[in-house]
Amino acid sequence: MRFVGEAFESNYIAPLGPMVDAFEKEFAEKIGIPHVVALSSGTAALHLALKMLGVGAGDEVIASSLTFIGSVTPIIFQSATPVFIDCDRDTWNMDPGILEAELRECKRRGRLPKAVIPTDLYGQCCNLKRILDICNEYNIPVICDSAEAVGATYKRDGKFIHAGKGAKLAAFSFNGNKIITTSGGGMLASDSKELIDRACFLSQQARDPFPHYEHTEIGYNYRMSNILAAIGRGQLKVLDERVKRKREIFEYYKENLGGVPGIKFMPEADYGRSNRWLTVILITPEEFGADREIVRLALEAENIESRPVWKPMHLQPVFECEKEAGQARNARKDKKARRRYSLSVTGYEKDVKSETGEKGGLGKKRYKARVVGGEVAEDLFNSGLCLPSGTVMSEQDLDRIIDIIRKCKK
Repeated sequence: MRFVGEAFESNYIAPLGPMVDAFEKEFAEKIGIPHVVALSSGTAALHLALKMLGVGAGDEVIASSLTFIGSVTPIIFQSATPVFIDCDRDTWNMDPGILEAELRECKRRGRLPKAVIPTDLYGQCCNLKRILDICNEYNIPVICDSAEAVGATYKRDGKFIHAGKGAKLAAFSFNGNKIITTSGGGMLASDSKELIDRACFLSQQARDPFPHYEHTEIGYNYRMSNILAAIGRGQLKVLDERVKRKREIFEYYKENLGGVPGIKFMPEADYGRSNRWLTVILITPEEFGADREIVRLALEAENIESRPVWKPMHLQPVFECEKEAGQARNARKDKKARRRYSLSVTGYEKDVKSETGEKGGLGKKRYKARVVGGEVAEDLFNSGLCLPSGTVMSEQDLDRIIDIIRKCKK
């Protein structure tokens, strides 16, 4: 409130201003990446990153399949084609082994991707060191989607460093649901001053340095406001406390539910320290006696919100995914996997027809994409549930949730 008051007193209400400058400086110092630009969202940060790397029509960009769609829409903004990579079971993040195999295949075809965007899922860093080693071999830039991972770290050269550090560019989010928030906002970070200066220029409608408004190229209205930056400065001061409390909440859930047959928790990578943005469990119906959806509805009946794990991008109706030949053969062998995969298409077409009377109405469009793997992400989606994890929750709140979950067990 003090920072916001200062912003009003300074009469800087619009984008830019001293609070934006201070927030950028303090955030850069906190994460250990020297150059940052404060923006309107994490999605805007990813969009500018792709724009600066020259991604365009005809290009492919590799991304995590198990992620929020904001990781992927900037690829579409640039008229490029997403290639979705499955996650591994040890971290739930992009599987480096699958990525490595796909890049070998891309080189064989003579068509390497223009960039790779791994997501730091639910506050856990991807295996960025290995991903960078793999991509450097092909000279492919890595844009780390660290939107959910402010305050998380991973180990490199024997030291713990902040999520996103080491990538060509890293994007962060301060959306209302994140571990710290400006109500809406994001940050793009890089070791390259040249890239961040360019992003800053593009984020301010690409206005050239003239006393009048002169534009020699198209830019965007992506800059953060001075008021939101003031909120961000106050939030940043309690980041360490938030991470500590998030991890305490995870441990409390695990202590009270970890021994229940059929319930498992999202693992923590041995190379990092998650911020535990959300506590996520897997429910195996055969062991627990109820599935993910029964538990979610039981919580909802008590006015408690929980959510399924992100629905994988390759199952989203907006994408028309082509599976790799080997993957398609595997899906034919596995009827269950094939059925799950086909639902993403047939369910969408049915919905559109019921709303418009004909297929493809309402201006809806499906975008071409490819997927490599996908079965692990699908399994996590089918059984994963994100539990309430707000840092103001009391032990009584947690006990109430735990009790409802336990009562679902048969």
